[in-house]
Amino acid sequence: MGKQENSVRTTGASKKRAFASVTTPNQSLQQLPPTKKRVVLGELTNSLNAGSIRTSGFGDAKQTEPKLRKTKKKKEKIDESVKSDIVGVSDVPQKCGYARLIYQHLHSLEVQDERRPFPNYMETVQTDVTVSMREILLDWLVEVADEYKLVSETLYLTVSYIDRFLTEHPLSRNKLQLLGVSCMLVASKYEEITPPHVEDFCYITDNTYTKEEVVNMERNVLKFLNFEMGTPTTKSFLRIFTRAAQDNGKVSDLQFEFLSCYLAEISLLDYDCLCFLPSVVAASVVFISRFIIQPDMHPWNLALQQYSGYEPSDLKDCVLTIYDLQKGIRGVSLRAVKEKYMQHKFKCVAALPSPKEIPWSYFDPLRNE
Repeated sequence: MGKQENSVRTTGASKKRAFASVTTPNQSLQQLPPTKKRVVLGELTNSLNAGSIRTSGFGDAKQTEPKLRKTKKKKEKIDESVKSDIVGVSDVPQKCGYARLIYQHLHSLEVQDERRPFPNYMETVQTDVTVSMREILLDWLVEVADEYKLVSETLYLTVSYIDRFLTEHPLSRNKLQLLGVSCMLVASKYEEITPPHVEDFCYITDNTYTKEEVVNMERNVLKFLNFEMGTPTTKSFLRIFTRAAQDNGKVSDLQFEFLSCYLAEISLLDYDCLCFLPSVVAASVVFISRFIIQPDMHPWNLALQQYSGYEPSDLKDCVLTIYDLQKGIRGVSLRAVKEKYMQHKFKCVAALPSPKEIPWSYFDPLRNE
């Protein structure tokens, strides 16, 4: 059973990202074994041209869709697993006597310098890796996580490890993908019941790196983290805030939660979002989700303000940044995230329309009524 979960599902043609040559020549796409699918990240470049991201060798979402339709009973199980991953615990946090202490503890951890990447590490530390390369890598890792059916917290931890490692270690671009899969390997071992093997991560890179290289980079990451792999992420706070936000029956629970997760994941890819605390990103995501679903209703309330400790004005910059991401204004490549949340099991929240702008009055201080 565990082997089946860790093997990559067959979805037709192998997908391969193709970029301009950087350090090694382009390689032709090899014939894949019939039981596995390789989601290969091509060579990194400064270009974010949409045409250079995927070639005709890629399969598309429509090809993979029929493979998921086994039986109605199995589909229900898949949907339930997705729901449990999104929702988390079923108890409303306000009714848990330890909820406030848990939130305070997580907040005290997220502000620690050793748990936060420098928001300008690309300019001050890295000389060969660029912002666009980071976006390409993370977009690919979203796809890898989806292919291996990893829980969402694994993806968030992976991104946290990558950014924190790059904050202190200059890296050549030909090692960036190696860092990505090694960080996902570490995060998988921490979060997953049955994590993928080292060989799986070698395979998913089209064997660009050997098992020894992945293990060595994994060792470097663990030493850098001082083996403290747990850290608060946006997902940690999102589980709390989404429950606190559902204080009435007017919001469609699953749609709201899926939309919040979609917005949180697209924020992972935006380098500019590194300047915001994970709790601020989570609160901003809840703010935007409520606004998109009910634009005529104020997206923030006194209960959320009291629970999170953030006033609307505290969230303004982060809200506007993520809202522009959602509308495609910022020019960040979000193909894998959008394809993921265009699926029916996520209620196609990536296709939800949004108002042109958020009224500025929504950022004014709340009044007791």
